[in-house]
Amino acid sequence: MNPDLVPNHMIIAPILIPLVAGAIMLFYNDRNRQTKLVMGLVAVALMFLSSTELMSDAKTLGDQGQQVVQLYRLGDWPVPVGIVLVLDRLSAMMVMLTALLAAPALIYAAAGWHGKGQHYHSMFQFLLAGVNGAFLTGDLFNLFVFFEVMLAASYGLMLHGSGPDRIKAGLHYIAINLAASLFFLIGVALVYGTTGTLNFADIGRELAVLDDAQRLLFHAAVAFLGIAFLTKAAVWPLCFWLPTTYAAAAPPAAAIMAIMTKVGIYVILRLTLLILGPDAGESAGFGAPVLMIGGVLTMGFGMIGIMGSPELARKGGYLAIISSGTVLAAVGFAQAGGGPELLAGALYYLIGSTAAVSAFFLIAEPVTRDDEGQDDDPAPEEPATEGEAQLWAWTPMGLDTVEDTTDPASARTVSWLTMAICFALIAAMLSGLPPMPGFIGKFAMLRGAIQENMSVAGHVPAMLWVFAAMLILSGLAALIALVRFGIRRFWAQQGPSPRILALEITPVLMLLAMILLLTVRADAVLGYARATAQALLHPAIYRESVLHDAERVDAAPPTSLAPTETPDDMPEDQE
Repeated sequence: MNPDLVPNHMIIAPILIPLVAGAIMLFYNDRNRQTKLVMGLVAVALMFLSSTELMSDAKTLGDQGQQVVQLYRLGDWPVPVGIVLVLDRLSAMMVMLTALLAAPALIYAAAGWHGKGQHYHSMFQFLLAGVNGAFLTGDLFNLFVFFEVMLAASYGLMLHGSGPDRIKAGLHYIAINLAASLFFLIGVALVYGTTGTLNFADIGRELAVLDDAQRLLFHAAVAFLGIAFLTKAAVWPLCFWLPTTYAAAAPPAAAIMAIMTKVGIYVILRLTLLILGPDAGESAGFGAPVLMIGGVLTMGFGMIGIMGSPELARKGGYLAIISSGTVLAAVGFAQAGGGPELLAGALYYLIGSTAAVSAFFLIAEPVTRDDEGQDDDPAPEEPATEGEAQLWAWTPMGLDTVEDTTDPASARTVSWLTMAICFALIAAMLSGLPPMPGFIGKFAMLRGAIQENMSVAGHVPAMLWVFAAMLILSGLAALIALVRFGIRRFWAQQGPSPRILALEITPVLMLLAMILLLTVRADAVLGYARATAQALLHPAIYRESVLHDAERVDAAPPTSLAPTETPDDMPEDQE
């Protein structure tokens, strides 16, 4: 059998594992939460192992001539007719990041949050399946399907635990995403109407032969898709929904939903560089100014929001917006002709900032416990009667039953000093202080942008100087806002400290360990990101690798035996 046609079944594992696990959990009564938790952790561990294998495979891509991707044909139909999953360095990196964020969020849910509603663990697994599918798919319609799976699961996670504030924010979140899905579907229809295909690589090939009228319609399709993806990526002014939504969600739900904004960024990064990159002819660079200006404005909006918001959880939403704006602006510069160093720094920053934002959402609720979340002028709680104290407990979302909030797997607690140290480390990462990955990523972006422009054009464009200023100012704003909160909460606090379970700080420590590893292994991770950026900036190689699949299928020898052949008289190398 032709070795090029042997499928790598590991590519579909990050989708099948959580999908099957979530489906099996539906057969269990929701009272068996510990059983579902164990099943979920096993599924996440298997997903991590499969993502590790895929990462190893992705590192070897490029060593085999021009092959930079691996394909998995669903239904065994070749490109461009069939639906394919595509593995390259970028998709492997994002699948690995999803697996690393999933375990801490799932462990944190065991502190009682998974008992606040029905089918938490199934929805969690379905969200992972949708996210991984979006990272691995190689065509637009399949991307739409995985997007909807991801969004449907996120609706349930967003509303998990009820409460008026959570329901209100959740309904707004659902309405906005339904509108974005409509734009997505319109864009898909227009792309298919103009190019006759939905495969990423095939769209890039067909784009080169479009006439002026078709190209204009294709640009309209890109605009519709851009609205959908930029809404998901939370670019200004389409980011108004994110701070309220993430602040209202349960902490473990918000922690895993931190990867969802990066799904939008991933799709924008993939499509802009693959389809609208430097070799796209008249469409080259289409939308790049929108990404550059929109990314910078998003950073400014997040900077103002984090300084003005009194609630710690809402600050986390604005930190996620700053992260998205930073990467989007870098993608715009890369699409406009930027070099691999700037894009490599942005990819490195994406990993560290996503992990830090996820950890921030996990630590925000314990830190503000017994507090309304206002760092400037916290309102005093109204004392509860003895009977009420037995029935209700205060949370940042309002009043929740003790039955919902006290189902810990461990009764051990941690000191307030431990929480303060973890909060300080997360704040240092999000502010971009050295030697944290936030600083390394920003420094790599600035160095790459300046060196590449000086060597090619002899000067640095004004827009890049604006981007550099916003990188520094957004970090300064985050530092001021978080240090101000930390002083008031940890230094000037009066009265007893809240009771923090060890099970609630363990996931935060896991994410901090990941951030520390990014710092220690910065050279290796940046090397991987640099190779990824090089591949992304040469989209013709990706297209040729994917489209060559059809040629390999056509040229493959027949699998049936000739009438004169038998298995016994075949040569040993063909058995």
